[in-house]
Amino acid sequence: MLNCTLSYIVVTRNRLNYLQITLTKLIDNIGTDEEIIVVNGNSNDGTTEYLNHLYQRNKIHQLVNEPDQNQAHGWNKALLLSKGEIIKKIMDDDVFDYPSIQLCKNWMLNHPQIDICISNSLQADVLAPANIGQTSRLSYYKQWKNRATKCFSFSDVYMLIRKDSLSLTGLYDTQFEMIDWEFSLRCSFLKVNIAYYTGCISLTVQTPGNVSSKLAKKTAKHEAQIVKIKYGYPGDSIDISLWSKFKIFIGTSLQKLQRHTLFTCQKSEHNLITDTRLIVIYNEFYLHLQKANQQANHYFIC
Repeated sequence: MLNCTLSYIVVTRNRLNYLQITLTKLIDNIGTDEEIIVVNGNSNDGTTEYLNHLYQRNKIHQLVNEPDQNQAHGWNKALLLSKGEIIKKIMDDDVFDYPSIQLCKNWMLNHPQIDICISNSLQADVLAPANIGQTSRLSYYKQWKNRATKCFSFSDVYMLIRKDSLSLTGLYDTQFEMIDWEFSLRCSFLKVNIAYYTGCISLTVQTPGNVSSKLAKKTAKHEAQIVKIKYGYPGDSIDISLWSKFKIFIGTSLQKLQRHTLFTCQKSEHNLITDTRLIVIYNEFYLHLQKANQQANHYFIC
């Protein structure tokens, strides 16, 4: 590949049932001038064999199978391996609208002064899939653009970043667990050139056992104190944990109770939802995201 325009990067560990859904969609949507990089953190659930099979069939372009110190370490490996002019993270259990990603990629290629592009997003819980909410950082973005605030937070699930801009932004901080939250505050504090797309690149899915669901409140509070000192971040009305995905919108109190009951009665996530049911749920998520982006004319702000 002489000119790689976009690197899709994936970091995973022991999430095979989700990863298979995600990579199937990604492989179906990959362009001839794009690459897929997967960093596998020494999985032992069949993921390693699955990824090796894809790599041998040239379905993924770069593959690393080795332990990571933490999630930031894994993502940094993928960032450094990227050959594309633009980089897009693909989380193994989230949902992405690839036409919207292509739109944002092409817009960034035509606007080389832009370092980062973010968007609105949808969010859901795999245990309560009927309720899908929307989240937006647009008002906070506008405050930041108008210099009313020094920085603002956003998730990297809906972020595209120019590889050359990493020399300014730096990589993920391996001392943080809320890595995208810290990264977003750092980038906006450094006044990198951020554009905002009013469509939805992604649908964030809360799933049992993901990294963010294991985040301790004590850790979140400690990291919040650090960034308040480091970047002068005053906080906002959106709970910090939203951007690390450990308190994703669930819906009504009844559904919260049902979800709690499921966790109490069944210890294994594989006992909660069958693989067949999981595929059905995710197909519905992809369809919902696609329809959401077709309901209005979306545009870029910079």
